[in-house]
Amino acid sequence: MAMAMVCLSDFEAYAKKYLPKIAWDFFAAGADDCSTRDENILAYKRIHFRPRMLRDVSMMDIRTKLLGTEISFPVGIAPTGFHQLAWPDGEKSTARGTLLTYSTCTLEEISAAAPGSLRWFQLYIHRNRAVSQQLVQQAEALGFQGLVLTADLPYTGKRRDDVRNGFRLPPHMQLKNLEGAFEVCKMNDRSEYGLPPNSLDPSVTWNDIYWLRSLTHLPIIIKGILTKEDAELAVSHGVQGIIVSNHGGRQLDGGPATIDALVEVVEAVQGRVEVYLDGGIRKGSDVLKALALGAKCVFIGRPALWGLAYKVSRLIGHKDESDNFICYHLNWKQYMVLIQQFHSGVTNSSEVHVELDAADV
Repeated sequence: MAMAMVCLSDFEAYAKKYLPKIAWDFFAAGADDCSTRDENILAYKRIHFRPRMLRDVSMMDIRTKLLGTEISFPVGIAPTGFHQLAWPDGEKSTARGTLLTYSTCTLEEISAAAPGSLRWFQLYIHRNRAVSQQLVQQAEALGFQGLVLTADLPYTGKRRDDVRNGFRLPPHMQLKNLEGAFEVCKMNDRSEYGLPPNSLDPSVTWNDIYWLRSLTHLPIIIKGILTKEDAELAVSHGVQGIIVSNHGGRQLDGGPATIDALVEVVEAVQGRVEVYLDGGIRKGSDVLKALALGAKCVFIGRPALWGLAYKVSRLIGHKDESDNFICYHLNWKQYMVLIQQFHSGVTNSSEVHVELDAADV
């Protein structure tokens, strides 16, 4: 009899067992010693609730809104690459979320797989700016509702297992949104991600926000902010949202856990833009802690890939977004019951301001 999958660590264990080692190592990899990757998870354990009792918990509403668009509960899919390494349908099975530039499915395929859902497009800016411009304008034309600029990847972090494994995108997988965008080069001359070497533009600055604004009417969300100084710059340059992120610990080892960085970012923006978070979210209580500290919504990366590896259609990409992420969804509903015990009158996700033990935050 198959083991019941009751929490995300069960899906993680399954994925580790059944994915090819090179694929598992790619998804799991962190930069250098993986300290920041691991700290993203450990930091939640240092945050404690201050529970209150005898509150009416008979009614609850786990919906919230992102930039005015309602979603069924405050968890989305973070931009992660190369989903076909986990499941043949790739990003078509995780279409209700943020689509990465480095997707193994086209923008059109994603749009067809999730009509009517909330979809943001994540962008890396390439040295060939015409490529990035075309992607942005194509995403807007196809109905994507937001543009997510990743700010923390001028160069790829050193992921030791990928180096040891000699990771390269398999020849049968293509970065569909970039096909034909660059000069043809031999497979041996391509980077591990199937592109010509040094394709990303390391000269990107805050002024490029204005360039993006000239290309699109989509709201711009900047991903990779970890300090109050950069949060203030993001607001002053006119972004509509900030994702507190350290790239899952895959870029710079030794930086803060995202839940720790969230506090100063929220304090810096003072409600002028929406603040989201990714990294380390594994339970409904983690979602609650992030929302209590000021996040509007959280995004998950690796757990979505574990779900793909498990091949559960109900886990990701089913007919109704409320069926997505079963473990998070049910666990979050349980913690919404606790919310009302913490704070009288809280009846939905957007009102969460839970008391935490300040000594442990």
